[in-house]
Amino acid sequence: MTDVAREANVSAITVSRALRQPDIVSPEVRVRVKDAVDRLGYVPDLAARALASARTDIIGVVIPSVTNNVFADVLRGAYSAAEASPFRLQLGNTRYSPIEEERLLRVFLSQKPAGLLVTGLDQAAASLGLLKTADCPIVQIMEYGDSPVDMLIGLSHREAARTATRHLIESGYRRVAFLGARMDPRTQRRLEGFRDAARVAGLLDERLIVTTPQASTVGLGGDLLGALLAQAPDADAVFCNNDDLALGALFECQRRRISVPHEFGICGFNDLEPAAAAFPSITSVRTFREAMGRQAVEMLLTRISGAPVVNAKIDIGFELIRRESTRRFEPAVTQESL
Repeated sequence: MTDVAREANVSAITVSRALRQPDIVSPEVRVRVKDAVDRLGYVPDLAARALASARTDIIGVVIPSVTNNVFADVLRGAYSAAEASPFRLQLGNTRYSPIEEERLLRVFLSQKPAGLLVTGLDQAAASLGLLKTADCPIVQIMEYGDSPVDMLIGLSHREAARTATRHLIESGYRRVAFLGARMDPRTQRRLEGFRDAARVAGLLDERLIVTTPQASTVGLGGDLLGALLAQAPDADAVFCNNDDLALGALFECQRRRISVPHEFGICGFNDLEPAAAAFPSITSVRTFREAMGRQAVEMLLTRISGAPVVNAKIDIGFELIRRESTRRFEPAVTQESL
């Protein structure tokens, strides 16, 4: 700041005012200070008023979406854990972009956060380097693996997909397909789990795998099922990457007069509310998202307090919720029978 003041020929306090409260200085001074900042590449240090070792009261939260219900549930848990503490959550939305993730991590780390909560285990090299050298506790969420940067809480998406696919096979379906969208790392792991289970059962057929980089929507689920049936009309069940796709697949079956579950089985992932509310109700893999967000922040708060975290790697697990959409050998449920 002293260098900027010298370059702009003003006092350091004037530079501070121009940057913090520009309305209280003259337009001419604001321009001079801005020009000096630009020439020198000055970046304000938000923690400069504190000791070099001090932390802000911010916990940075880096997630790929703020509109996806999955992450809304994670945030609900995170906020519930933080609300009674002196710390506040600050959100960063990567929109599934590795470049944006790196930028957000740089922003957060410049603020000297008390801790970071980061989604996933597949950071790009630059982001991973930032996390490994960060001077604060870190929790990676949503996935479970062997090599976290610091702490970890999540689940095995590959094992969850294996369980869902085995359920479809054990329910009597033999041409089991996979529908996937976005194809982020968690979706890729679910596809791997699907392939694992289908291969073990001797039922793997790559023609039964339909994916797209597009973002998931209910309408897209119907489109993907249509594409599947066009190339594999004998498909008799589908494991969907998420419940949006599963709901769209159900609607498309109803449009085509395909009986679910007797002619066609459907399983989703995440167990969002519409899965249980659909008719027939949709089998899905339940993930414990709110508990995950709450425990992740609790882990950070424990470390911030100086206490050790007893379990720094938590497999929070999953649960297969069996519903009507995969009950192939049970009597049909109709409006008249209710």
